[in-house]
Amino acid sequence: GVMALWLGIMKIADKSGLTDIIAKLLKPIIIRLFPDVPKDHPAISAIIMNISANMLGLGNAATPFGIKAMEYLQVLNKKDSASNAMCRFLVINTASIQFIPAVMVGIRASLGSRNPADFVIVSILSTSTAIVVGLILNKYLEKMPIFKE
Repeated sequence: GVMALWLGIMKIADKSGLTDIIAKLLKPIIIRLFPDVPKDHPAISAIIMNISANMLGLGNAATPFGIKAMEYLQVLNKKDSASNAMCRFLVINTASIQFIPAVMVGIRASLGSRNPADFVIVSILSTSTAIVVGLILNKYLEKMPIFKE
């Protein structure tokens, strides 16, 4: 029930243009995070859609965009192992900042929690920290000779 409610809300957000606004806000950040990907490449759009869906708590909707982003990044990749951009995307996707963690709120509500959304701020802080630490480590490892492209 809760997932259906959030999917309905997300449909409204999409129709109202909220998802487009999120995409416009994310594009400059994504372009800076992925300098090795051409700014008009379809990989950028797929990455933005994946991150947007994750931010809105729609992991199921984010998965196809994540797969597509990796496929596009592989097209740009000149080798069989993961590129720096692929590793960077994996870090961001795995940490997955969620402003609306619908599934967890739904689970907590179904189990009778008095305030099923009381963890959201902590969740945002912890996933933000995970992304920052992950990106710092990713940048550090990129510079190591063993991981040079």
